[in-house]
Amino acid sequence: MKGKFGIGGSSAEKELEAITPMANLIQPIQKEEYKERIKKVCRLMQTEKASALYLNAGSNLLYFTGTHWHASERMVGAILLSNGDLHYIAPNFERGTINDFMVVEGEIHCWEEHESPFVLFKSILEFNGVVDGTVLIDENTPFFIFEGINEVSEMFQLKNAKTVISACRMVKSEAEISIIQALMNITMEVQKAAARILKVGITAKEVTDFIHQAHKRYGIPSGSYFCIVLFGKDTSFPHGVKNPKPLEENDIVLVDTGCSLHDYISDITRTYIFGEATEYQQKIWNIEKGAQQVAFKASQVGNTCSFVDISVRNKIESHGLGPDYNLPGVPHRTGHGIGLDIHEYPYILKGNETKLQPGYCYSIEPMICVPEAFGIRLEDHVYITNDGPKWFTQPANSIENPFGV
Repeated sequence: MKGKFGIGGSSAEKELEAITPMANLIQPIQKEEYKERIKKVCRLMQTEKASALYLNAGSNLLYFTGTHWHASERMVGAILLSNGDLHYIAPNFERGTINDFMVVEGEIHCWEEHESPFVLFKSILEFNGVVDGTVLIDENTPFFIFEGINEVSEMFQLKNAKTVISACRMVKSEAEISIIQALMNITMEVQKAAARILKVGITAKEVTDFIHQAHKRYGIPSGSYFCIVLFGKDTSFPHGVKNPKPLEENDIVLVDTGCSLHDYISDITRTYIFGEATEYQQKIWNIEKGAQQVAFKASQVGNTCSFVDISVRNKIESHGLGPDYNLPGVPHRTGHGIGLDIHEYPYILKGNETKLQPGYCYSIEPMICVPEAFGIRLEDHVYITNDGPKWFTQPANSIENPFGV
């Protein structure tokens, strides 16, 4: 196969050489935006009559404070009071590093290795006049931390902070959407380049390695955030197989990849044929594309996440697939939110009655799996505006010409 519709006909070396960096044009989130996020969540806390919010190391701490810190066996996080005061809590030997990573200023409170961080947590609240009432806990907090806080804080009512945190994180700002858009643009170009290097006998690892290097060439220091490359029957397994097969003529090809910069993530899947598609493969591919379009049209302000998912399943079932999660059909939800995490709220799932709002960003990827044969996943993301949904990337063109060459 020699370059038909942009599939095959090139080499990894040639494609890497042709790449011009783009990531240097992407601007990170500014300090003032973190401060605005804190103001918003404090207003929500006050509505909930909560006195404090604990943010554990990870993406929620990062979202509100700009502080990068991975969760570990030691308690590291921040207590945000409803008046906006911020108090970091960390081991004493990490004080200097916390201070270095800090973006939004706050007092740092430390504990020695033999001391209890949970007692320190309680004392910080008491010193700041919080002696009872509701304290919200980041839902990503490990159980050992929640348990430790709970054991020493019988005067507080500990509640899941999901409601207030998700209300903030689901609504993306213009700056967030701009970063995600730029990363999607890069990954789409990488997808096109990956298609051009395909040839009979190439392995999934060779393609995965190329995609990683291509993301780097575009200026993403970490390369691919993730990468799934599958050929033939392997494509019927949504997240891959233990030992992927090499590419053969007339194989279905599935490539799911993305990258990360300034803490945000891209994520695009393309599925197409390397050679000639059968009538059945074309039929399933076209049903998948139709399901994507149904989800897009259903993605209107005020509609629920559940409505979008049900609309997709009704479309799939009208073609004799399913029903529900039965195969051949769609084995998982229609989509997931994206931002600092590759999978985050809102989830486009039957039963999720969250109403769509401007600023929501999520994938539309109702993958169709035909057991022991092939799978078709077309994944593009949308962001919701007052005028309706907008694609970050334009959907695939056809099974034989996915990029509209």
